[in-house]
Amino acid sequence: MAESMMGLKRSHRCTELGTANIGEHVTVMGWVQKSRNKGGIIFVDLRDRSGILQIIFEESDCGAESFEKAEKLRSEFVIAVTGKVEARSGGVNENLATGAIEVRASGLRILSESETPPFPIEENSKTKEELRLKYRFLDLRRPDLQRSMMFRSNIAILTRKFLAEEGFLEIETPTLIKSTPEGARDYLVPSRVHPGSFYALPQSPQLFKQLLMCSGYDRYFQLARCYRDEDLRADRQPEFTQIDMELSFVDVDDVIDVNERLLQRLFKELLDVEIPMPIPRMTWQEAMDRFGSDKPDLRFGMELKDVSFVVRDCEFAVFKNALDQGGSVRGINAKGQGGMARKKIDALVEFAKGFGAKGLAYLAVLEDGSYKSSFAKFMTEEQLHDLTAAMDGKPGDLLLFAADKNKVVWDVLGNLRLELARQQDLLKKDDFKFLWVTQFPLLEYSEEQGRFVAMHHPFTMPMEEDWGKIDEDPGSVRAKAYDIVLNGTELGGGSVRIHQADIQAKMFEVLGFTPEKANEQFGFLLEAFKFGVPPHAGLAYGLDRLAMLMVGADSIRDVIAFPKVKDASCLMTEAPAPVDEKQLQELGIEIAQGEEA
Repeated sequence: MAESMMGLKRSHRCTELGTANIGEHVTVMGWVQKSRNKGGIIFVDLRDRSGILQIIFEESDCGAESFEKAEKLRSEFVIAVTGKVEARSGGVNENLATGAIEVRASGLRILSESETPPFPIEENSKTKEELRLKYRFLDLRRPDLQRSMMFRSNIAILTRKFLAEEGFLEIETPTLIKSTPEGARDYLVPSRVHPGSFYALPQSPQLFKQLLMCSGYDRYFQLARCYRDEDLRADRQPEFTQIDMELSFVDVDDVIDVNERLLQRLFKELLDVEIPMPIPRMTWQEAMDRFGSDKPDLRFGMELKDVSFVVRDCEFAVFKNALDQGGSVRGINAKGQGGMARKKIDALVEFAKGFGAKGLAYLAVLEDGSYKSSFAKFMTEEQLHDLTAAMDGKPGDLLLFAADKNKVVWDVLGNLRLELARQQDLLKKDDFKFLWVTQFPLLEYSEEQGRFVAMHHPFTMPMEEDWGKIDEDPGSVRAKAYDIVLNGTELGGGSVRIHQADIQAKMFEVLGFTPEKANEQFGFLLEAFKFGVPPHAGLAYGLDRLAMLMVGADSIRDVIAFPKVKDASCLMTEAPAPVDEKQLQELGIEIAQGEEA
């Protein structure tokens, strides 16, 4: 039967005790990890968020009543133990922080009993994720998850401390806002007071933080909850947390400087890892040309090479057709993989097709200098030699080529180099390679919408030297935008913002907004811009992604207390769920019933 604490106070967490505490009388509380009755003596591993401590119960020390209760202990019972810290009687357990001590119990209270859990509470659980997420409150007791959650907390605490020291003010912005048309899908919230009208949950605090700059707050930050109704991936959730900031009277270098120092501080204090400064920078164009990605992983080579000029006169139709249609032929060199089995190469071809490739051409340079290839018969010996030289191919190498529009070629080879790196175990989680990617295109053409859309958002400042091309060649205008990338993952992104009314008006025009439409959607911001707006810029990190990479987790679900699964549902609470008809009536909402099959 569960007991109350009756004034009992915990003196220490489990691993706050060590050899310095030997001889002290202490009170510890937590969950029973396991209990072993050796007949006359009971060993209990007590667990709290700090770790595990061994407790010893003998009737001569704790009395008949407490010993009788100790005999009933099972996994996940919650207990309070008073006792004396002693040197461990057996050998020291090197695997435990408290492995040199134990507590000899003088009293026991069972604060709460537990049913048998549906899975063991242990590190690196092999239990299916679906079951663990259904019982997330139990899953969160696992020591590895608890360490990750505590690490995430430390990132937040240290970030707040650093930014406060840098003169930033923490200001909260609304989470019930007006829906805006650009970007991902909004989550909508119906208004009871204004029937037929809706709030949106913020995808970011973008407009409000710009308004704060208009209001003179100079340096703002917030750990902001954000929401996007989009398909989920391992590093994406429908609700997430941003480390969001905005600064006035700054340009690109100022934003990069403060954020490099923030990252340097986080990695040094939390991981004891030195980040070499300054972090390298690479333009968007160079990143795409060399790595086929605007978030390149620099932990390994296998860079893309443009060989269009080498194969321009060959008879291979796949290459010729791509070049005739304004595309390119590019390749990657999988060093030492020339002996790869045909079955594995075929699997790479299928992998490439998943990213839009019609196929994948390969050329294996054999150890004797000869070639094994899917297209060698369409090329002369000299052309094969020139192609191999352009790819820095050596005997034993496997050269892989994609030919199509640049966008497809980049996507195919960018993902293929990552797949080959995974297969060769080149992606070390404790090898941290940072990169700033700069000068993104200001606009990208949407075939679906038949117009240019903002690559970041409509308030991004163009590069001054490119602005003159906005009418005749809008796709060539670069933006004062920058992303911080770590190991092939975009940690965060930002830009210098437009603060001149004429440039903002032109930007809306290029994006297809009439002045009336722009005013309807963003009137409150444009109104503020009439009253003296400072030059400003900002950046936002995904806190979840940062925590995931720092702790070496495979998914951001491992650093979020109560995450959603792929269909954006919560297995534990069963959200989203239907609501009462009365609630719908109050909101003036009727659910359209789908036709029965």
